[in-house]
Amino acid sequence: MTSLKQLFDASRSRLTPVYGGSEASWLLRIIMEHIKGWNQVELLMRADKEVSDFTVTRVNEVIDRLLAYEPIQYIFGDTYWHGMTLKVSPAVLIPRPETEELVDIITKDNPQPDLKVLDVCTGSGCIAVALAKFMNFPEVTAIDISDRAIAVAKENAALQKVKVDFQTADALDLGAALTAKYDIIVSNPPYVMDKEKSAMDANVLDHEPAIALFVPDSDPLKFYKAIADYAADALTDGGRLYFELNPLTADSLKDWMQQSGWRDVSLLPDLHAKTRFMIARK
Repeated sequence: MTSLKQLFDASRSRLTPVYGGSEASWLLRIIMEHIKGWNQVELLMRADKEVSDFTVTRVNEVIDRLLAYEPIQYIFGDTYWHGMTLKVSPAVLIPRPETEELVDIITKDNPQPDLKVLDVCTGSGCIAVALAKFMNFPEVTAIDISDRAIAVAKENAALQKVKVDFQTADALDLGAALTAKYDIIVSNPPYVMDKEKSAMDANVLDHEPAIALFVPDSDPLKFYKAIADYAADALTDGGRLYFELNPLTADSLKDWMQQSGWRDVSLLPDLHAKTRFMIARK
């Protein structure tokens, strides 16, 4: 029989060459939490206890998938983000910590109740669900071009017990689907340029949906411009537009926004000091 410590040590040895020691340990904690329901304290207490052959087999199956660069969030179908456990699938991007910062910016800027919010390119619904949960009684609408993504987003809203109006629509042609006025429009649209692919990890390139990631090098601002053009009519007077950005194109977008008549256009850094967010006022 194998002890938990022996299983951990052998598993960490397999994962470390690909993920590094600290991430390997983090992955193993996630694996055991999902397979056995044990937290970190329980893992320490059980270190010398024997584990079943079934557990060893299940752990090794997950490690095989991790070594093929499949994200652990897709393996188990969920991720912990902004204090919530959200469902994810290969139909949606895995929510990033930077997007948590965007949610915090919006909630801090907008404490008043009953605001109407539109989330464009909602994906997993993480932004829409978080705003519905943490803002003061907002009315939230969220759109995505992917029916599969909308299905995941609806599941997340149900799990978090919040109300969001999810609709299938094209971010490049919002006027064809939406007629309401909004106090806030937010989007984390596709913004990674094709030329950046060579620097990206295999777990992103091979598993996350390209439609939610990439834009052509010849037109990297296509989603921002389309959404901003729509927002110019769809926002209430004084309404705010929030974007998550590619740091490589942030300055170009700011220049275009200012030339297009937007007021109070500002760029904000993320926690890694990269230009990551834009706020503009109608």
